[in-house]
Parts: sequence; structure tokens; C-alpha cells
Amino acid sequence: MALRDELLKSIWHAFTALDVDKSGKVSKSQLKVLSHNLCTVMRIPHDPVALEEHFKDDDEGPVSTQGYMPYLNKFILDKVQDNFNRQDFNRMCWTLCARKNLNRTHLLISDEDAFKIWCIFNFLSEDKYPLAIVTEEIEYFLRKLTEAMGGSWVEERFEDYKLELCTKQQCLSAWEIITLVGTGTFSKGMDRQTLSMGITEVFHELILDVFKQGYMMKKGHKRKNWTERWFLLKPNSISYYVSEDLAEKKGDILLDGNCCVESLPDKEGKKCLFYVKCSDKSYEISASDKKRKQEWIQAIQTCISLLKLGRPAPHRESRQKRRELRQKQQAEQEELELRMKELQTANEDKQQELEAMRKVRQEMEEQVAQKSTELEQYLQRVRELEDMYHRLEDALEEERSARQDEETVRRLQARLLEEEATKRAELEQIHLHQQRAISETEAEKQELEKEGTAKENALQAAMLQLEQLESERQGALEQYQDVMQKLEDAANNTRTWKHKVAHHEGLVRLIQPGSKGPQKITNWGPAAFTDAELSLRKKDWQERKNRPAQTQ
Repeated sequence: MALRDELLKSIWHAFTALDVDKSGKVSKSQLKVLSHNLCTVMRIPHDPVALEEHFKDDDEGPVSTQGYMPYLNKFILDKVQDNFNRQDFNRMCWTLCARKNLNRTHLLISDEDAFKIWCIFNFLSEDKYPLAIVTEEIEYFLRKLTEAMGGSWVEERFEDYKLELCTKQQCLSAWEIITLVGTGTFSKGMDRQTLSMGITEVFHELILDVFKQGYMMKKGHKRKNWTERWFLLKPNSISYYVSEDLAEKKGDILLDGNCCVESLPDKEGKKCLFYVKCSDKSYEISASDKKRKQEWIQAIQTCISLLKLGRPAPHRESRQKRRELRQKQQAEQEELELRMKELQTANEDKQQELEAMRKVRQEMEEQVAQKSTELEQYLQRVRELEDMYHRLEDALEEERSARQDEETVRRLQARLLEEEATKRAELEQIHLHQQRAISETEAEKQELEKEGTAKENALQAAMLQLEQLESERQGALEQYQDVMQKLEDAANNTRTWKHKVAHHEGLVRLIQPGSKGPQKITNWGPAAFTDAELSLRKKDWQERKNRPAQTQ
């Protein structure tokens, strides 16, 4: 994290503490005092003229953070250098905000421990305002604190707290994390001193960048005597003090990439020896036991390796990785939400399309149902027409049968008429013979009378036969009339079906029989011959009549 970002977090706490009514604005007089104190603590030359010029206007009311940020950036943060005591700077901002926000009721920790937790909060909080610490960083801090107190981390307890936290806001403010730790929620069974020592150890590691600390013996450079010192290992130095209260500092061992640390054999009655070799001098140190010796050698070697690689302290690097991972996850989440929105939009579009298609399908189904109904009606009409066609074919077949019967009767009638004409010709021949017999002599009259009697008898027999033929002709005529009646009924039936078919589809056109000419009427009823046939028969009969006269 850049120095400017670290400083802004503490300044933000101070600014919000001055915002009494929480309107986001602070009076100009208070901002002037805040700016003067910041310049003093961070060893920046204070320019009261620039301060007055910046806040010079006719409005005596408060100004917002946006109005104060240009001055803060230009005249303070742009001029700051890393040559001031950050703890004094943090304590000044803490003094301003703790007075208003810290609730000391039910707290098991001192104000000094609360200040250290506040600094840890600023280190672990997100670079977003208002400042808050997320669940992952809360778990990281509580794990560190539990390890520093020598306790065991109970995952189930934090999971329950995480669920409770997720139902509310999923993050905590500085004062909420102080209350969480200060009330002993995650340090049950630990006394206040242990909790305070744990907070101090985590504070040293995360805020003061202390990799390791503890008592060891150091060999002097001048008198070569061994003296116990409190050593403090930081990323680029090893400081040693008279005691652990850090009141009197005795010196620093400056580390760089060219330094090295190596183990030494026991000598001069000292055990667990190792030395730190720097560019200008070397330092011999004795640990209390082999374990601590190895821990110190490994810790110092880690610092030298980080200096060679130009990498920050492990806890700062891990914090940065966690933030980058959260940012990546947040970006992925935002991308996923964006994709979900796009998918939802696409889904809504698809739903609309499906709804439109459903409507179209419904309309098509209605049209299909309507077409099906029409098709069913059409098929019904076709079936009716087919039935009509079958009935018409049956009627035509009946008409053809009637015509055949009519032709048969007509032939029979023609044969009977022909036989009748023959008999008539024979009768006329007999009559002519009779007339000729009458004109014969008287002598022959008797013979002729006898013969006439015989002829008369023959004539009577012929008349009887003729009457028989007449009765047969009458029967044939009645049969013919029956056939004609059937033919007329068939024709009427055909015309009826023709009208029905033409009414339904107009597809059937009946072929009716041609009209007949007027029939000849004879003494015995309607004739079965045409005029031409009768003329031919009359001519034939006349020739037969004239033939006997020519013979006489």
C-alpha cells in the first residue's frame, strides 16, 4: 500500500470525528486546526498563508471533503516524506476520533490496545470509504491473534459468527472490530494480560513490520564482553534495546542484499552462536537454545532474501495478494452478474419470442382446427357426393336395364306385328280367293260353297288365331307399358339425382335419352313402327294384293 493511502485512512477517521452532525462537512476553523496539526506531526513546513488563501471566501459555513481534498493533496500529502514517526501521526488521528466513537463499556482491553487494533484495522481495511474490514480479513486478524495468545483456532465458532455477520452487513467498522476483540468474544478462557500481549504481538508484526523479537546475548565490538539485549528484527534492520520496553535503544544492524547469516560453533563458554555479516562489520549473537537459534537464523535469512528480491514483508505481500484475489473475484462476480443479466435479458427476449411463437402457434392451431373443420366438412361433402355418385350409377344401371327390357319388348312387338301382317296378308289372300270363287260359274258354286264353307271354317280358325295373336299383342303391349313406366321412373330418378348432384357440386352432368317422335296409333293401339317402316310394309302389302289380280 502506498504511503499516501495509509495516511488518508487515518486522516479520514479524524475528519469524520470532526463531522459532528454526520453531514459530510466540517467547519473551516476545525479544518485549519487539523491541517496545522498534520503538518506539525509529519514535519511539513506549515504555510498559513496558503491555508488562508485556500479557505478565503465570503461563506463562513462548513466545507465538504471534496472541498478539503485539493488542499490536503497539494499542500500536505504531496510534500510528505517518510521521515516522521508514523505512530505519533496515528496517535494524533486516534485522539481525535476515539474521543467520539470509542465505547469503553464492557471492554476488557486498555485504550492502548484499542489504539493498536485501530491501527491494524487501517492496515487490513479496504481502500474504499467509509472504511470497513471484510470477513476474510477479520478471520485473518483473529487467527493471528489466537496464535499470538497461544490458543487454538476454532473454525466452527467463526463460521457461526460469519453466518451471523452475513445476515447483517458482511463487514465491520473500526469501532465494531475493537468491540469484537475487546469484549473477548474469541478469547474466552484468556486473561486480560494474555489478550493484551497477543494484540501487541500482532501489532508489532503487521504495523511495525517486526518479524521476530526476543532476548539474546550480543558480543561487544570494543570490550568483547557478552551483554543481554532485546532484539527486534524488521525487514531491513535488526534493532537491539536494553529491555523489551524499547525505552533505550543501543544500536541497529542494517541489512541489505549483501548481508549473510551463518551458524558458529560453541566457544568461550557460549552456545547456540551465529553471526550476522554486513558490509562494514559482523555481529556475534548467542540464542538461549538451538530452536531459537534456528528460528532467528531462518528469520534473518528471509529478510535478506526479500531485500535481494526487492519484495515487501510477507504479511504485506499476502495482504496484497488477498486484495488482488478479492478484486479478481469481485471482477469475476461482476462479470458473472453481467453475464447473468445478459443471459436474463436474452432469456426474457427468448421468453418473449417463445410467447410470440406460442401465440403464433395458437393462431396456427386455431387455423389448423378451422382448416380441419373445413376439411372434415369437405370430406363429408365428398362422401355425400360419392354416395350420390353410387346412387346415380345404380339409377343409370336401372335405366340401362329398363332400356334393355324396352328393346326386348320392342322386338317382341315387332315380331308380333310382323306375324299379324302375315296373317292379314293370308286373310286378304283368302278373301280374294273367295271373291274370285263367287264370280265363278254357278256350277262351281256348290263346290265353291263347299269350298267356301271350308274356307269359312279356315277363316274362322284364322280369326280365332288372329284373336289369340291380338290377345298376345295386348299382353305384349301391357308389358311394354310396364317397361315404359319403369323407364320413365328411372328417368325421373335420374333427373332427381342429377338435380341433387348439380346442387351440391355442379360436377355431374346427366346424359338423358333423346326425345321420341309421335307414335302411330293403329286400330289395335300404339304402333311399334315408324312412318317409313309402315310405308315400306304398305307398299309390300299392295304389291302382294296386286299380284293375284294380275294372275287372273
